[in-house]
Amino acid sequence: MRRLLQATAALLCCSAATALAAPDPRAVRQLAAEDTEGKLAAIRALATEADPGAARVLQALADGALLLAGERVVLLEDGRAVDAATGERLEPAPESPDPITINNRVRRALGPALAALQLQDPRREVRLAAARQLAGGADAALAAPLSRALLAERDAAVKDFLALAYAQATLGSGDASARLAAATALGESGDPGARGLLERLLDARAEPDPKVRAAAAVSLRTVEWRLARGELVGRIFSGLSLGSILLLASLGLAISYGVMGVINMAHGELLMVGAYAAFGVQALFRRYLPSAADLYVVAALPAAFAAAFLVGVAMERTVIRFLYHRPLESLLATWGVSLLLTQSARVLFGAQNVEVANPSWMSGGASFLGIAVLPWNRIAIVAFALGVLAVVWLLLNRTRLGLHVRAVTQNRAMAGCVGVATSRVDTLAFGLGAGVAGLGGVALSQIANVGPDMGQGYIVDAFMVVVLGGVGQLAGAAWAALGLGVASKFLEGWTGAVVAKIAILVFVIVFIQRRPQGLFAPKGRLAEG
Repeated sequence: MRRLLQATAALLCCSAATALAAPDPRAVRQLAAEDTEGKLAAIRALATEADPGAARVLQALADGALLLAGERVVLLEDGRAVDAATGERLEPAPESPDPITINNRVRRALGPALAALQLQDPRREVRLAAARQLAGGADAALAAPLSRALLAERDAAVKDFLALAYAQATLGSGDASARLAAATALGESGDPGARGLLERLLDARAEPDPKVRAAAAVSLRTVEWRLARGELVGRIFSGLSLGSILLLASLGLAISYGVMGVINMAHGELLMVGAYAAFGVQALFRRYLPSAADLYVVAALPAAFAAAFLVGVAMERTVIRFLYHRPLESLLATWGVSLLLTQSARVLFGAQNVEVANPSWMSGGASFLGIAVLPWNRIAIVAFALGVLAVVWLLLNRTRLGLHVRAVTQNRAMAGCVGVATSRVDTLAFGLGAGVAGLGGVALSQIANVGPDMGQGYIVDAFMVVVLGGVGQLAGAAWAALGLGVASKFLEGWTGAVVAKIAILVFVIVFIQRRPQGLFAPKGRLAEG
């Protein structure tokens, strides 16, 4: 990058072009030329000017608002005629001006030219969009405005795209030193497009200078290493994100299954209840508190927990309580409950998916070492899952309810003999597991569609996590969820999603055959039971 900036500074020092107070009148008049080459030359000339008037003229040409009145080129602004060269309002307006027509070739040239002029915009998002567009392909005619923008830019993300665009613009230069600086600068880019540019420079027919080819080879190795590192970071983070979702989906199941041994086939629908609760809270905020709409997620968390908790308590009181120690009947009954909840969601909300939008503070992403972009919504989900895990661990290990739950899990008969209300513990534990699933539904609503069938895709994965980690073991569930998530993402990159799913399932089956107790074996009386 340093060599590129030095070459850019030298280019600017040798250039006599300065910022103009108005666009070049000759270039503006040439836009009305009959031949396409004349229009293209005028567009290139205006694109090199550091003047907002040039952008206004080219935008009017693209919009069909640039007209020819005699020898004067005018543009229409709010229904009024303005001299395109001077910006002077014309009173009275010219009569019957002729529109300046353009063809597809001119339209293709207008896009990069307008993007080059937008590099001077004070708004960062406009400059970033323009730089990203130019990084997709910039010709030598835009080297001058790109060099000015590169020296003036302070934002790192915009500067990376500008460096790539400027390198592309100077790769065709007749000056070998400029091409050498461009090839060296491309080595600092993390954009995949830089790899293709450097690969072309390795061909002696495309690049005759051996020094430029050698610099391109070094830069290519650097870019490939940086891209490989970015891909690795992206896969690990995607795996952690998937693992966080699996953890939230399975944590409640680990509580209820570990305490009562109930195979709850309706657990996926508890995720759906939490997601629809988030949708309802979002609708209320949009209607009654539109100014605070971005805070709906905060209010949705207790609402989702309460909704799923109540559904879980109702399930335990009306169905599951009468089917303890009858695994087949409880499995069929909870499967029937899952169908009931799914159909209820269809009746209340419709069969189509509903929209649950990300708040603005969860939109976009964070750049990690300039090699990978991590979405804010997934970062928030990872942090939220770890927070929920910590709260559940504290609840089960530092509260009276947790003490009773662990007592019932280890020896139900003895816990009842010393005064523990085992039936009440069953209800609260099942409700707690359902409430945690509701929290998982809120997290899932931020990255996936919310619909009546959304929970069915997670029930098998949740049971795999619980069984792999060890029944009733929160630490086992956490390690199993994160491990399966990361392994799935790496396998998907190598074999595809379908084969990766099969491979994970085969691994879990083989692992359970070899170690039925899971990653973390129960200890003490829990193991004896």
